Amino acid sequence: MTLVSILFSKFVKKLNLMLSFPNAKINIGLQVTEKRSDGFHNLESIFYPIQWQDALEVLESDNLTFNSSGLLIPGEAANNLCLKAFNLLKNDFGLGSVSIHLHKNIPMGAGMGGGSADGAFMLKALNTLFELNLSDEILENYARKLGSDCAFFIKNEPVFCFNKGDEFKEIKLNLKDKYCLAINPDIHISTAEAYGGIKPKKSGFDLQEINKLDFCDWKNTISNDFEDAILVNYPAIKALKDEMYQHGAFYASMTGSGSTVYGLFDKKPQILNKYAQMGVWIGKL
Repeated sequence: MTLVSILFSKFVKKLNLMLSFPNAKINIGLQVTEKRSDGFHNLESIFYPIQWQDALEVLESDNLTFNSSGLLIPGEAANNLCLKAFNLLKNDFGLGSVSIHLHKNIPMGAGMGGGSADGAFMLKALNTLFELNLSDEILENYARKLGSDCAFFIKNEPVFCFNKGDEFKEIKLNLKDKYCLAINPDIHISTAEAYGGIKPKKSGFDLQEINKLDFCDWKNTISNDFEDAILVNYPAIKALKDEMYQHGAFYASMTGSGSTVYGLFDKKPQILNKYAQMGVWIGKL
């Protein structure tokens, strides 16, 4: 940590303000293995964080307020995971009120967990701001109450996930110095539609064995089960995935239930001109 960042951190803490940057994730492989008796599905996947980020500011205040900027967030503010996260901890620890500002940059409903990250980072911000001293394990349990993949963003490290996507095993997957290009084509795919095209089945490849594969073998071994129906129903998404490969990706996939498509590259790729006006992120992992 640099001297500037240390001084800035002390200044922010003195203001009783927390500023953080919730980030997105990609799914490397996604296998829907069975439908559960509670109506949910069991799945297996690898979650890997990428630095496509929102910005979250939390400030102690006399009144509870929530404001947002950037991308328009649909629905009622009361349903935002940042407020739900606050209410979870307020009920258990009697927290005072806060003023919340969320700058939304990660596309919503895009399979990247942006909303889940906001909720998880809100829990972490409150833990620091009010000096609750909650462990990561306790924060993960609170995060699971917000949504299936929220708990991932507490530690925010690569994991193999299973059950509803809320149970994790550490995985030593190193993509350092690889580049990721993620493009959101602004196509909305509802959860009901995504799962409507799924036929749960036992996985043909154990994602926990991914390190035994060369990167060049990922394309023909690792898959996202949601693609079977979605790429047929949405040719634009299939075309985007195909173009990732045409421009040098060693692996390309839809993330989550879509519609964002990402490619992994050995060298920094060029953003295709026709996608420049879409939601695009490119960076080193």
